Amino acid sequence: MPVINFLTPCIFDSGALKQLEVTAKKLGITRAFIVTDPGIKAAGILDKVVAALGTAPAGIFAETVANPTETQAKIATQAYKDSGADGIIAVGGGSSMDHAKAIGLMASHPEPLENYAAIIGGAKKIGKIPPLIAIPTTAGTGSEVSIGMITTMENGRKETFASPNLIPSTAICDPDLTLGLPAYMTAATGMDAVTHCIEAVLTPTVNPPAEGIGYDGVVRALGGGWLEKAVKDGGDPEARWHMMMASYEGALAFVKGLGGVHALSHAAGRLHEKKLHHGTLNAIFLPHILRFHEGAADEKYVRLRAAMGLKQKADLGDAIQDLNDAIGIPKTLSDIGLTAADGPGIVEYALKDLAHFGNPRTMSADDYAKVYETAL
Repeated sequence: MPVINFLTPCIFDSGALKQLEVTAKKLGITRAFIVTDPGIKAAGILDKVVAALGTAPAGIFAETVANPTETQAKIATQAYKDSGADGIIAVGGGSSMDHAKAIGLMASHPEPLENYAAIIGGAKKIGKIPPLIAIPTTAGTGSEVSIGMITTMENGRKETFASPNLIPSTAICDPDLTLGLPAYMTAATGMDAVTHCIEAVLTPTVNPPAEGIGYDGVVRALGGGWLEKAVKDGGDPEARWHMMMASYEGALAFVKGLGGVHALSHAAGRLHEKKLHHGTLNAIFLPHILRFHEGAADEKYVRLRAAMGLKQKADLGDAIQDLNDAIGIPKTLSDIGLTAADGPGIVEYALKDLAHFGNPRTMSADDYAKVYETAL
């Protein structure tokens, strides 16, 4: 039975950051705790956010790592509590936003974080968290409107947590904050958004509104050419606007679920020493997963070809690979440091990932192993 939820108020436009002060007041945030990462601080975006807030924050945690961890969330949660904060502002990409959700969850719930994981039914235990404002600075993850968060646990697993209570109270999507994003990060985060849209469309879950939004995200990013335009000219405000909208749409769409691409990317992303970017992993795995599922969702493949502006008989996997090549995505997993020896562990964790259950065609351990080998 479909459960359809679109709950997040979103202030979306160039210059939207100016609405931060009034938004915080409406949510009752008088002592904000800002969660971000070193790159956002170095780029001067943190200073812009503090200025827009109009008052000094109660605390700032600016050390968020890529692929946030339970260990760091514990440290940041204690800092949140010590500051006397009454709300959180997340500034950055998916890592900072997911980290902020973990802080909010841990600050307001008594049990160990692992008890709230989606794979064991922990969603029903997740109640309200402190008010959270999400301000994305990339166009990819869509965490600003997502019910979920991803955290690498101290037990080694990369867990998904999902609940309507993890949706930020308000999202402020200001495409101007992405104008300085380097071409490679624009490409990698953009492919994260594209993968969200495509996998959301393909998962068998019935949710026509979400599916329609997913198709529109594909039309916008690929059919309209806005991803390539944003990569080519990072200062193009129109391209940045459309890619932030595609990212937003991707997250609205994946309330339907995700699939094998994300199962593999989540599993690989837990290898912290590799320092792998989630969007890059998605981009590399996507052509291979699309070829695997060819024939399992024919009508959707027809519509995806149309959304991408392709000919009727075009190979979707080839089209995505051509796009990856055009925007500078590494071609293979070997190019980003993965090896054959990493494969068995990645396959093991992919089978345990929540996204695995959204595949349009059932995938076995052997199927994942073959995809991994081909992508290597």
